[in-house]
Order: sequence, then structure tokens, then C-alpha cells
Amino acid sequence: MLPYIAEFLGTMLLILLGDGVVANVTLNKSGMKGAGSIQITLAWGLAVMVPAFIFGAASGAHFNPALTLALAVDGSLEWGMVPGYVIAQFAGAILGACLVFILFKDQFDATDDPGTKLGVFSCGPSVPNMPLNLLAEVVATFVLVFSIKGIGQVAGIASGVDKLLVFGIIVSCGMSLGGLTGYAMNPARDIGPRIAHSFLPIKGKGDSNWPYAIVTLCGPIIGAIIAVLLYKVIPW
Repeated sequence: MLPYIAEFLGTMLLILLGDGVVANVTLNKSGMKGAGSIQITLAWGLAVMVPAFIFGAASGAHFNPALTLALAVDGSLEWGMVPGYVIAQFAGAILGACLVFILFKDQFDATDDPGTKLGVFSCGPSVPNMPLNLLAEVVATFVLVFSIKGIGQVAGIASGVDKLLVFGIIVSCGMSLGGLTGYAMNPARDIGPRIAHSFLPIKGKGDSNWPYAIVTLCGPIIGAIIAVLLYKVIPW
């Protein structure tokens, strides 16, 4: 039971901090409005690192269904644990997004643009092009998961340093590829908050753009599985 609780709480914290920084930087009447993409990118890396330090020993700190599925594919995780992990991750993501709405309700009310409000919760492409958007998510998630697996190649790594390296990986992906699609790299990170956006009473929220969710669902899963399969066949 502990691994599932850890995945639920860790993903909730991930979304609280990650969606929280987007709200902080983009919504009207926020004290940090306009801080920009650098703050968002760094804060998303920290949003992954903080719960990883807390819950890494309990669950492996996946917080990502694509990573969970990929680790099951390469034999690092028992398939029987996958459904519980995925359910916990999506539930935690939805709750985290709800908390962001509660905390920033006044700022949501003060913001008119529906796209800005949806952007707090979920990703979107800078140029809508579904094939290229899908490829961008595949490539970004490949880099994420292949690099996470590659941490194992670091000899004599001290306990906890791996979480700092994951922070660096997230920030690198965001700063290099994030402008294309918002670099979801995680179906729960996008779809969980998108579900929350669809039912929360957000003033003037507009559409939740569900057709785009196929990109943030399939792209990360494909990229993650390719990453672990390639990593496995390399004669390290």
C-alpha cells in the first residue's frame, strides 16, 4: 500500500508546485506575473525533485504513467503494480490541480483569457501540428527516460544525488524542447489537470481542448518505451 500512497501524494505535490508556478507567472493579480519561462522551467524541475526526495525510497518516485509502463516493460517493475501506480498518479494529479485552483481562485477570476487559464493546468503546442507535436513529446520523453536510466552508469553516486540529476534532466528538456508543446512528458501531468479543468467552476474557462490529449497520452508512452528498449540492448 505504501508505494501507491507515495505515488498519489508525490504526484499531487508535483502538480501543486508545477501548475502552481504557471498560475503564479501567468494569471492576473499574481505577485509574480510576468516572471517568464525561465522561472517556470526551473520550478517544474524542482516540482519533480522535491517529491522525489520525499517518496523515492517508498515508490521509486515515478509520478508518471509513461515511466511506470516503461519500467514494467523492461522488467524493473512488476506488472501487477502498474494499475495501482497509474490510478494513484492520475488521482494525485487531479487533486493537485484542484488545490491550485482553490489557492489561485481570485487570480483566475481576474484573468479573462481562457487559453491562459487552461495553460495553468495542461500543455498546448506553440504551433498546432499534431504529427510534429506528437513527435516532440516522443523525443522529449525519450530523453527524459533514457537519461533517468543512464543515471545508473554514474559510478559511486551518493544517495540522493540521483534526484538532483533528475532535476537537471527536467530543466534541460524544458529549456531545449519545452517551447514546442509545453513538454508534458507525463500523461498524468497533463490529463489529470485537464480533467480538473473540465469540472472545476473556473470563471470563463472555455474549452478543455480534449482532442490534444491524445498527444500527451501517446507521445510520452511511446518515447518512454523506446528509451528503455534501446537502453536494454546497448552492451554497457
